[in-house]
Amino acid sequence: MSSSTVISNIATLVTNDPSLGDGSPLGLVQDAAVVIEGDRVVWTGETSKAPATDNQVDAGGRAVLPGFVDSHSHLLFAGDRTAEFNARMSGRPYSAGGIRTTVAATRAASDAELEANLTRHLTEALRQGTTTFETKSGYGLTVADEARALRIAAAHTDEVTYLGAHIVAPDLADDPAAYVALVTGEMLDACAPYARWIDVFCEKGAFDGEQARAVLTAGKAKGLTPRIHANQLSYGPGVRLAVELDAASADHCTHLTDADVDALAHSRTVATLLPGAEFSTRAEWPDARRLLDAGVTVALSTDCNPGSSYTSSVPFCVALAVRDMGMTPDEAVWSATAGGAAALRRDDVGRLSPGARADLVVLDAPSHVHLAYRPGVPLVTQVWRAGRRAV
Repeated sequence: MSSSTVISNIATLVTNDPSLGDGSPLGLVQDAAVVIEGDRVVWTGETSKAPATDNQVDAGGRAVLPGFVDSHSHLLFAGDRTAEFNARMSGRPYSAGGIRTTVAATRAASDAELEANLTRHLTEALRQGTTTFETKSGYGLTVADEARALRIAAAHTDEVTYLGAHIVAPDLADDPAAYVALVTGEMLDACAPYARWIDVFCEKGAFDGEQARAVLTAGKAKGLTPRIHANQLSYGPGVRLAVELDAASADHCTHLTDADVDALAHSRTVATLLPGAEFSTRAEWPDARRLLDAGVTVALSTDCNPGSSYTSSVPFCVALAVRDMGMTPDEAVWSATAGGAAALRRDDVGRLSPGARADLVVLDAPSHVHLAYRPGVPLVTQVWRAGRRAV
């Protein structure tokens, strides 16, 4: 039988269960405790009412919240794009073309080099409180390179996304139709066994609406659930296609019509906002306030990638969302935890109530609000993952 542990003397506990605590979406409990048995949360409430357990941990008046759920990252790559970033910060605008630089480096890397880079970024993210993460292929763009990226990723997470349709492979730049046929045929056959999701970059310079539809419907036929890079650089059909195909998430969502917002609000599709990309490209910020006021479910994620958002820090993205995207601190924390879980269609993570996986973050602060109040400060002092202290 597994032993039980109580973490008590929590100043503020974020449960993300409105039936607990103050009844808000965050389900805040003051002077709280969490009881863990095995890899699950079995009880949450006020410290004075906590049941007896085998082990006791004193949180010391700190805040505790669910582990962050990073539902959008690109961690299977080699090399970096320092020169591109430096040039862009010196006045050159961002376009999708820089992806080709990473494709060349990734193809040239060994499996061991790709895996070492992946685990380095995962360790970095875990130290900052990320306990669940999704990651994508998309920097190989050949059958063999896409499949090996996903095989490596699948050894480290269940949330693996096939993104053969990141850009048209340089080898087939003059024949996009042939590349779409490859992505929906031989490449899909090789990649589907390792993936849960299929994604496409629906954007000028990448794939248009009909190409994106072909990619996502082929993936659905193979049992993969759609996600989509939508409406990042310009207005386009991505968001409406996501809703039509019941995609789990439409990611970026910067350039939206009223019809796009309304479609999201009346669907299961989560709008995943990625403020690291806007920060790193000096692009227009997504309007989170507009989405939230319309009733859209919003997730916050890092978009960690070497070109347009080279950060693995969810706390940094929380601070950006509050400062520049119109979110309240409560909304940003919910979106980085429960919102990310919704974007991955998971109900076992992103919350701290009975039955949830025991993934939690202890902040060296009395409240979750400090994530936005003290930007850039390493507040994460403990991370528990599946009931074990990982940091």
